Amino acid sequence: MYLEIVSPEATLFSSEVDSVAVPSINGEFEMLNNHAPIVSLLTEGTIKISTHTQSHLEFDDLHGSVVPHHDDKKILTVKINSGTLEMKDNKVIILAD
Repeated sequence: MYLEIVSPEATLFSSEVDSVAVPSINGEFEMLNNHAPIVSLLTEGTIKISTHTQSHLEFDDLHGSVVPHHDDKKILTVKINSGTLEMKDNKVIILAD
Protein backbone atom coordinates (compact mmCIF):
# COMPACT_ATOMS: atom_id res chain seq x y z
CA MET A 1 0.00 0.00 0.00
CA TYR A 2 1.05 3.60 -0.49
CA LEU A 3 1.56 6.00 2.43
CA GLU A 4 1.86 9.77 2.29
CA ILE A 5 2.40 11.90 5.41
CA VAL A 6 1.94 15.62 4.85
CA SER A 7 2.44 18.54 7.26
CA PRO A 8 1.57 22.20 6.61
CA GLU A 9 5.25 22.78 5.77
CA ALA A 10 6.13 19.81 3.57
CA THR A 11 5.59 16.21 2.55
CA LEU A 12 7.30 14.24 5.33
CA PHE A 13 7.03 10.75 3.82
CA SER A 14 5.82 9.26 0.56
CA SER A 15 6.39 5.60 -0.37
CA GLU A 16 5.08 2.05 -0.59
CA VAL A 17 4.90 0.42 2.88
CA ASP A 18 3.97 -2.93 4.41
CA SER A 19 1.88 -1.49 7.25
CA VAL A 20 1.28 1.65 9.28
CA ALA A 21 0.15 2.00 12.92
CA VAL A 22 -1.35 5.28 14.08
CA PRO A 23 -2.46 6.89 17.38
CA SER A 24 -6.17 7.59 16.84
CA ILE A 25 -8.65 9.17 19.24
CA ASN A 26 -10.05 5.65 19.89
CA GLY A 27 -6.65 4.04 20.49
CA GLU A 28 -3.80 2.85 18.30
CA PHE A 29 -4.63 0.76 15.24
CA GLU A 30 -2.67 -0.74 12.36
CA MET A 31 -3.55 -0.86 8.67
CA LEU A 32 -2.30 -3.44 6.19
CA ASN A 33 -2.78 -3.78 2.45
CA ASN A 34 -6.47 -3.95 1.40
CA HIS A 35 -7.71 -2.40 4.67
CA ALA A 36 -11.32 -1.19 4.57
CA PRO A 37 -11.78 2.50 3.77
CA ILE A 38 -11.54 4.63 6.91
CA VAL A 39 -11.29 8.24 8.04
CA SER A 40 -9.95 8.90 11.54
CA LEU A 41 -8.77 11.74 13.77
CA LEU A 42 -5.28 11.25 15.19
CA THR A 43 -3.97 12.29 18.60
CA GLU A 44 -0.51 13.06 19.92
CA GLY A 45 1.71 10.03 19.56
CA THR A 46 3.89 8.10 17.16
CA ILE A 47 3.14 6.83 13.67
CA LYS A 48 4.94 3.51 13.08
CA ILE A 49 5.72 2.61 9.47
CA SER A 50 6.83 -0.91 8.56
CA THR A 51 8.79 -1.35 5.33
CA HIS A 52 11.35 -3.72 3.81
CA THR A 53 13.16 -1.08 1.79
CA GLN A 54 16.45 0.39 2.91
CA SER A 55 16.02 3.63 0.94
CA HIS A 56 14.18 5.43 3.73
CA LEU A 57 17.08 5.45 6.19
CA GLU A 58 17.77 9.15 5.55
CA PHE A 59 14.31 9.78 7.05
CA ASP A 60 15.98 9.36 10.47
CA ASP A 61 17.69 12.75 10.38
CA LEU A 62 14.66 14.81 9.43
CA HIS A 63 11.49 13.84 11.25
CA GLY A 64 11.67 10.39 12.79
CA SER A 65 13.77 7.41 13.63
CA VAL A 66 14.61 3.99 12.22
CA VAL A 67 14.42 0.96 14.48
CA PRO A 68 15.88 -2.35 13.19
CA HIS A 69 13.39 -5.22 13.31
CA HIS A 70 14.36 -8.90 13.58
CA ASP A 71 12.80 -10.10 10.30
CA ASP A 72 14.59 -7.73 7.90
CA LYS A 73 11.85 -5.12 8.22
CA LYS A 74 12.53 -1.54 9.18
CA ILE A 75 10.25 0.39 11.48
CA LEU A 76 10.21 4.13 10.83
CA THR A 77 8.61 6.39 13.43
CA VAL A 78 7.15 9.89 13.19
CA LYS A 79 5.96 11.85 16.22
CA ILE A 80 2.82 13.97 15.69
CA ASN A 81 0.71 16.30 17.82
CA SER A 82 -2.55 15.57 15.98
CA GLY A 83 -3.85 14.92 12.50
CA THR A 84 -6.34 13.35 10.15
CA LEU A 85 -6.06 10.06 8.28
CA GLU A 86 -7.82 8.71 5.21
CA MET A 87 -7.36 5.14 3.90
CA LYS A 88 -8.95 4.32 0.55
CA ASP A 89 -7.97 2.06 -2.36
CA ASN A 90 -4.67 1.00 -0.71
CA LYS A 91 -3.56 4.60 -0.26
CA VAL A 92 -3.16 6.19 3.18
CA ILE A 93 -2.93 9.97 3.45
CA ILE A 94 -2.08 11.48 6.83
CA LEU A 95 -2.37 15.24 7.37
CA ALA A 96 -0.19 15.75 10.45
CA ASP A 97 0.39 18.68 12.80
